[in-house]
Amino acid sequence: MIRKFATVPAFRVALTLILVTILAGATTVFAQQTPAQQTPAEQTPAQQPPAEPSAQPQPGQQPSSTQEASPEEIGLGRKPKVKDYKNWTFNVGAGASLTNGKTAVFVRGGGPIAAAGVARNYSKYFGFRLDFQFDNLPLRNSALELAQAPGATSHVYSLTLDPIINVPASKVWGGYILAGPAFYHRTGKLNSSTAIPGSACNPFFIWWGQCLNGSLPVRGEFLKANQNDLGENFGGGITRKITPDLEFYAEFRYLHGKHYNITTDLSPITIGVRW
Repeated sequence: MIRKFATVPAFRVALTLILVTILAGATTVFAQQTPAQQTPAEQTPAQQPPAEPSAQPQPGQQPSSTQEASPEEIGLGRKPKVKDYKNWTFNVGAGASLTNGKTAVFVRGGGPIAAAGVARNYSKYFGFRLDFQFDNLPLRNSALELAQAPGATSHVYSLTLDPIINVPASKVWGGYILAGPAFYHRTGKLNSSTAIPGSACNPFFIWWGQCLNGSLPVRGEFLKANQNDLGENFGGGITRKITPDLEFYAEFRYLHGKHYNITTDLSPITIGVRW
Protein backbone atom coordinates (compact mmCIF):
# COMPACT_ATOMS: atom_id res chain seq x y z
CA MET A 1 0.00 0.00 0.00
CA ILE A 2 2.82 2.30 0.90
CA ARG A 3 4.45 1.44 -2.42
CA LYS A 4 1.24 2.37 -4.24
CA PHE A 5 1.09 5.86 -2.70
CA ALA A 6 4.78 6.40 -3.45
CA THR A 7 4.19 5.60 -7.07
CA VAL A 8 1.26 8.04 -7.57
CA PRO A 9 3.15 11.26 -6.71
CA ALA A 10 5.98 10.31 -9.01
CA PHE A 11 3.47 9.77 -11.80
CA ARG A 12 1.84 13.13 -11.10
CA VAL A 13 5.19 14.87 -11.12
CA ALA A 14 6.05 13.27 -14.42
CA LEU A 15 2.65 14.19 -15.86
CA THR A 16 3.02 17.77 -14.62
CA LEU A 17 6.45 18.12 -16.29
CA ILE A 18 5.05 16.85 -19.58
CA LEU A 19 2.12 19.30 -19.49
CA VAL A 20 4.45 22.22 -18.65
CA THR A 21 6.76 21.28 -21.54
CA ILE A 22 3.80 21.10 -24.01
CA LEU A 23 2.43 24.47 -22.87
CA ALA A 24 5.86 26.13 -23.12
CA GLY A 25 6.27 24.84 -26.69
CA ALA A 26 2.80 25.97 -27.69
CA THR A 27 3.46 29.45 -26.27
CA THR A 28 6.70 29.74 -28.22
CA VAL A 29 5.03 28.69 -31.48
CA PHE A 30 2.15 31.14 -30.93
CA ALA A 31 4.59 33.97 -30.21
CA GLN A 32 6.49 33.27 -33.48
CA GLN A 33 3.34 33.06 -35.65
CA THR A 34 1.58 36.18 -34.30
CA PRO A 35 3.74 38.91 -36.15
CA ALA A 36 3.26 37.19 -39.53
CA GLN A 37 -0.48 36.86 -39.13
CA GLN A 38 -1.06 40.27 -37.47
CA THR A 39 -2.76 42.86 -39.68
CA PRO A 40 -0.72 46.01 -40.24
CA ALA A 41 -1.53 48.69 -37.75
CA GLU A 42 -2.62 52.15 -38.85
CA GLN A 43 0.42 54.22 -39.70
CA THR A 44 1.24 57.14 -37.53
CA PRO A 45 1.52 60.64 -39.03
CA ALA A 46 5.30 60.36 -38.89
CA GLN A 47 5.14 57.15 -41.00
CA GLN A 48 2.64 58.46 -43.61
CA PRO A 49 4.10 59.59 -46.96
CA PRO A 50 4.01 63.35 -47.58
CA ALA A 51 0.88 64.60 -49.30
CA GLU A 52 1.18 65.81 -52.90
CA PRO A 53 0.95 69.61 -53.30
CA SER A 54 -2.43 70.88 -54.41
CA ALA A 55 -2.68 71.99 -58.03
CA GLN A 56 -5.09 74.77 -57.11
CA PRO A 57 -3.46 78.05 -55.97
CA GLN A 58 -4.29 79.13 -52.44
CA PRO A 59 -6.17 82.41 -51.90
CA GLY A 60 -3.78 85.35 -52.29
CA GLN A 61 -1.15 83.09 -53.85
CA GLN A 62 0.24 84.12 -57.26
CA PRO A 63 0.08 81.45 -59.95
CA SER A 64 3.37 79.81 -60.78
CA SER A 65 5.29 81.37 -63.64
CA THR A 66 5.89 77.92 -65.10
CA GLN A 67 2.18 77.26 -65.44
CA GLU A 68 0.98 77.35 -69.04
CA ALA A 69 -1.35 80.17 -70.00
CA SER A 70 -4.80 79.17 -71.09
CA PRO A 71 -6.04 79.89 -74.65
CA GLU A 72 -8.29 82.59 -73.21
CA GLU A 73 -5.24 84.34 -71.74
CA ILE A 74 -3.19 84.30 -74.92
CA GLY A 75 -6.18 85.00 -77.20
CA LEU A 76 -5.96 83.84 -80.77
CA GLY A 77 -2.20 84.33 -80.90
CA ARG A 78 -2.39 86.98 -83.64
CA LYS A 79 0.19 89.74 -83.59
CA PRO A 80 -1.20 93.25 -84.03
CA LYS A 81 -0.48 94.63 -87.48
CA VAL A 82 2.03 97.47 -87.44
CA LYS A 83 0.86 100.47 -89.46
CA ASP A 84 3.35 101.66 -92.05
CA TYR A 85 1.80 105.11 -92.39
CA LYS A 86 0.76 108.05 -90.21
CA ASN A 87 -2.84 109.11 -89.79
CA TRP A 88 -1.81 112.77 -90.06
CA THR A 89 1.06 114.42 -91.91
CA PHE A 90 2.03 118.08 -92.09
CA ASN A 91 4.04 120.05 -94.64
CA VAL A 92 5.59 123.48 -95.01
CA GLY A 93 7.48 124.84 -97.97
CA ALA A 94 8.50 127.81 -100.08
CA GLY A 95 9.40 128.46 -103.68
CA ALA A 96 8.44 130.53 -106.70
CA SER A 97 5.65 130.68 -109.26
CA LEU A 98 5.58 130.58 -113.01
CA THR A 99 2.67 132.31 -114.75
CA ASN A 100 0.32 131.14 -117.51
CA GLY A 101 -2.46 132.49 -119.70
CA LYS A 102 -3.57 136.09 -119.21
CA THR A 103 -1.72 136.22 -115.91
CA ALA A 104 1.58 135.77 -117.72
CA VAL A 105 0.85 138.89 -119.80
CA PHE A 106 0.77 141.15 -116.75
CA VAL A 107 2.73 139.24 -114.08
CA ARG A 108 6.32 138.14 -114.40
CA GLY A 109 7.39 134.73 -113.19
CA GLY A 110 9.52 134.08 -110.15
CA GLY A 111 7.29 135.61 -107.51
CA PRO A 112 8.01 134.04 -104.10
CA ILE A 113 5.49 131.74 -102.46
CA ALA A 114 4.91 130.18 -99.04
CA ALA A 115 2.79 127.10 -98.39
CA ALA A 116 1.58 124.96 -95.50
CA GLY A 117 -0.70 121.94 -95.42
CA VAL A 118 -2.07 118.98 -93.54
CA ALA A 119 -3.09 115.56 -94.83
CA ARG A 120 -5.40 112.92 -93.36
CA ASN A 121 -4.20 109.52 -94.54
CA TYR A 122 -6.56 106.54 -94.72
CA SER A 123 -3.94 104.09 -95.93
CA LYS A 124 -0.34 104.00 -97.07
CA TYR A 125 -1.47 105.09 -100.53
CA PHE A 126 -4.53 107.34 -100.14
CA GLY A 127 -5.59 110.40 -98.19
CA PHE A 128 -6.93 113.97 -98.39
CA ARG A 129 -4.72 117.05 -98.19
CA LEU A 130 -5.68 120.64 -97.35
CA ASP A 131 -3.22 123.41 -98.36
CA PHE A 132 -2.97 127.14 -97.86
CA GLN A 133 -0.63 129.07 -100.13
CA PHE A 134 0.51 132.65 -100.61
CA ASP A 135 1.79 133.73 -104.07
CA ASN A 136 3.35 137.08 -104.78
CA LEU A 137 2.41 138.50 -108.22
CA PRO A 138 5.01 141.08 -109.29
CA LEU A 139 3.60 143.17 -112.14
CA ARG A 140 5.57 143.52 -115.35
CA ASN A 141 6.82 146.97 -116.39
CA SER A 142 4.48 146.80 -119.37
CA ALA A 143 1.55 146.29 -116.99
CA LEU A 144 2.61 149.30 -114.90
CA GLU A 145 2.72 151.42 -118.07
CA LEU A 146 -0.85 150.39 -118.91
CA ALA A 147 -1.87 151.19 -115.33
CA GLN A 148 0.01 154.51 -115.53
CA ALA A 149 1.43 153.67 -112.12
CA PRO A 150 5.01 153.90 -110.77
CA GLY A 151 4.62 150.70 -108.77
CA ALA A 152 2.18 148.21 -107.33
CA THR A 153 1.76 145.22 -105.04
CA SER A 154 -0.26 142.18 -106.03
CA HIS A 155 -0.69 138.68 -104.62
CA VAL A 156 -3.10 135.76 -104.40
CA TYR A 157 -4.16 133.54 -101.51
CA SER A 158 -5.25 130.02 -102.38
CA LEU A 159 -6.99 127.23 -100.47
CA THR A 160 -7.02 123.76 -102.00
CA LEU A 161 -8.52 120.43 -100.93
CA ASP A 162 -7.23 117.43 -102.86
CA PRO A 163 -7.33 113.66 -102.77
CA ILE A 164 -3.69 112.58 -102.65
CA ILE A 165 -2.30 109.30 -103.98
CA ASN A 166 1.09 108.33 -102.56
CA VAL A 167 3.41 106.17 -104.66
CA PRO A 168 6.26 104.71 -102.54
CA ALA A 169 9.14 103.75 -104.84
CA SER A 170 11.56 102.52 -102.16
CA LYS A 171 12.27 102.88 -98.47
CA VAL A 172 13.83 106.30 -99.17
CA TRP A 173 12.21 107.68 -102.35
CA GLY A 174 8.55 108.21 -103.10
CA GLY A 175 6.11 110.35 -105.02
CA TYR A 176 2.53 111.54 -105.04
CA ILE A 177 -0.12 113.07 -107.26
CA LEU A 178 -3.05 115.25 -106.26
CA ALA A 179 -5.94 117.15 -107.85
CA GLY A 180 -9.06 118.89 -106.64
CA PRO A 181 -11.09 122.08 -106.22
CA ALA A 182 -9.61 125.40 -105.15
CA PHE A 183 -10.57 128.84 -103.94
CA TYR A 184 -8.46 131.91 -104.82
CA HIS A 185 -8.52 135.45 -103.45
CA ARG A 186 -6.50 137.86 -105.61
CA THR A 187 -5.81 141.35 -104.36
CA GLY A 188 -3.60 144.26 -105.38
CA LYS A 189 -2.92 147.97 -105.00
CA LEU A 190 -1.42 150.58 -107.32
CA ASN A 191 0.84 153.11 -105.60
CA SER A 192 -0.83 155.82 -107.67
CA SER A 193 -2.10 156.29 -111.21
CA THR A 194 -2.46 159.11 -113.68
CA ALA A 195 -5.31 157.31 -115.40
CA ILE A 196 -8.44 159.43 -115.69
CA PRO A 197 -11.54 158.10 -113.88
CA GLY A 198 -14.31 157.28 -116.33
CA SER A 199 -11.88 156.75 -119.22
CA ALA A 200 -11.96 153.60 -121.35
CA CYS A 201 -10.41 150.48 -119.88
CA ASN A 202 -7.34 148.88 -121.37
CA PRO A 203 -6.57 145.11 -121.10
CA PHE A 204 -4.69 145.55 -117.81
CA PHE A 205 -7.64 147.09 -115.99
CA ILE A 206 -9.89 144.36 -117.37
CA TRP A 207 -7.57 141.71 -115.88
CA TRP A 208 -7.15 143.90 -112.78
CA GLY A 209 -10.89 143.49 -112.22
CA GLN A 210 -11.87 147.17 -111.92
CA CYS A 211 -13.43 147.87 -115.26
CA LEU A 212 -17.16 148.73 -115.10
CA ASN A 213 -19.09 148.72 -118.35
CA GLY A 214 -15.87 149.29 -120.30
CA SER A 215 -14.66 152.30 -118.29
CA LEU A 216 -12.76 153.04 -115.08
CA PRO A 217 -14.77 153.88 -111.94
CA VAL A 218 -15.35 157.59 -111.64
CA ARG A 219 -14.44 157.63 -107.96
CA GLY A 220 -10.96 156.28 -108.63
CA GLU A 221 -11.57 152.86 -107.03
CA PHE A 222 -9.41 151.23 -109.73
CA LEU A 223 -6.32 151.82 -107.55
CA LYS A 224 -7.31 148.73 -105.56
CA ALA A 225 -8.38 145.33 -106.80
CA ASN A 226 -10.05 142.40 -105.01
CA GLN A 227 -11.33 139.30 -106.73
CA ASN A 228 -12.53 135.86 -105.58
CA ASP A 229 -12.09 132.97 -107.98
CA LEU A 230 -13.28 129.37 -107.92
CA GLY A 231 -11.24 126.86 -109.83
CA GLU A 232 -9.12 123.76 -109.66
CA ASN A 233 -5.58 122.60 -109.18
CA PHE A 234 -3.52 119.51 -109.91
CA GLY A 235 0.07 118.45 -109.65
CA GLY A 236 2.50 116.09 -107.99
CA GLY A 237 5.79 115.79 -106.20
CA ILE A 238 8.69 113.60 -105.19
CA THR A 239 9.84 112.83 -101.64
CA ARG A 240 13.18 111.90 -100.10
CA LYS A 241 13.24 110.51 -96.56
CA ILE A 242 15.68 112.30 -94.26
CA THR A 243 14.82 110.58 -90.96
CA PRO A 244 12.12 108.01 -90.13
CA ASP A 245 9.75 110.88 -89.25
CA LEU A 246 10.89 113.64 -91.64
CA GLU A 247 11.14 113.86 -95.40
CA PHE A 248 12.03 116.40 -98.03
CA TYR A 249 9.61 117.10 -100.90
CA ALA A 250 9.64 119.01 -104.18
CA GLU A 251 6.28 119.79 -105.79
CA PHE A 252 4.88 121.28 -108.97
CA ARG A 253 1.25 122.36 -109.37
CA TYR A 254 -1.02 124.12 -111.81
CA LEU A 255 -3.55 126.57 -110.31
CA HIS A 256 -6.47 127.98 -112.29
CA GLY A 257 -9.25 130.27 -111.08
CA LYS A 258 -11.95 132.17 -112.94
CA HIS A 259 -14.44 134.93 -112.16
CA TYR A 260 -16.55 136.69 -114.85
CA ASN A 261 -14.14 135.52 -117.57
CA ILE A 262 -11.20 136.98 -115.63
CA THR A 263 -8.67 134.25 -114.94
CA THR A 264 -5.76 133.68 -112.58
CA ASP A 265 -3.23 131.08 -113.72
CA LEU A 266 -0.10 130.06 -111.83
CA SER A 267 2.34 127.16 -111.73
CA PRO A 268 4.03 127.19 -108.31
CA ILE A 269 7.17 125.17 -107.60
CA THR A 270 7.50 124.36 -103.90
CA ILE A 271 10.36 122.83 -101.91
CA GLY A 272 9.84 121.90 -98.28
CA VAL A 273 9.58 119.24 -95.59
CA ARG A 274 6.77 117.12 -94.28
CA TRP A 275 6.44 115.00 -91.17
